[in-house]
Amino acid sequence: MIPFLQNKESTESLLHNYVNYLTVERHALPYTVRNYTHNLRHFLEFLQKERVATLDEVDRFLLRRYIASLLERGFEKASVAGKMSALRSFYRYLMRENIVSSNPLLTVSSPKLERHLPSFLSSDEVNLLLERPDTSTPLGQRDKAMLEILYAAGLRVSEIVGLDVANINLEAREIRVWGKGSKERMVLMGKPAAAALDLYLQQGRRELLGKARTEALFVNRYGKRLSERAVQMAIKRYALKAGLDKGVHPHMLRHSFATHLLDGGADLRVVQELLGHANLSSTQVYTHVTQTQARKVYLSAHPRARKKENQNHENLGDPRAES
Repeated sequence: MIPFLQNKESTESLLHNYVNYLTVERHALPYTVRNYTHNLRHFLEFLQKERVATLDEVDRFLLRRYIASLLERGFEKASVAGKMSALRSFYRYLMRENIVSSNPLLTVSSPKLERHLPSFLSSDEVNLLLERPDTSTPLGQRDKAMLEILYAAGLRVSEIVGLDVANINLEAREIRVWGKGSKERMVLMGKPAAAALDLYLQQGRRELLGKARTEALFVNRYGKRLSERAVQMAIKRYALKAGLDKGVHPHMLRHSFATHLLDGGADLRVVQELLGHANLSSTQVYTHVTQTQARKVYLSAHPRARKKENQNHENLGDPRAES
């Protein structure tokens, strides 16, 4: 049993070992490690306030109080679910190391999330965005290649900043990607993305790199691996230049990739594999998007649909409609 209140050093040692496990054995992304560590420290603060001395004292009732306290403090359900996800990972590690005798998370559910349909860009809007970078400059060449690949391959922002030059096969137009849980998958890119990437590799990357040495595919002006924040800011900047007011972010290009594939008749299982989704249910949300979009197109384009809608409006002012 690990005492919290009595021995701070043992707690820090435990957290250090857990972070090492995430990094070395689970190959978790830096963003994931950072989030999990932050969420665990938040939970440990709660345990201190509750005067809990050991991890074995944590039970389902205490965990429910923790969830209730988060909701009362105004945390969104998605944020609470993220904290619980970190705890589940932590307790799996504790059980594996025989640090605790039971896992109380097995009997506690996270708050049920409302499922919102993902926002996406139309094909024309994507084209507007992709045309914004100035490819006469090294940064513009980098950003053009980055945007093209995000849309062509449907990558997560964490995946694109994690790419190395060795992951690229321009001749086959393939990219080897390590996604969530260090799961490896092969994604494809079209000719425009391959051309933009080739230009960046031949010119832009060399100039940005200078005398620096790194395996990173996308680098900043100092020759260091590009950060997720830098990608987010670049996309926001180009979206404003393109006149898009949808709060465009990197994941919206991933949503657009999946939606446009399904609109074009792609098989759901193929899209699941390209996105790197472990469960088909994660991919099926895009079928709801395409169905909603199809309904809008039908109602606005089909002559009989328009006629019926107009008749309904006319009948509202026609006394005979009530008879």
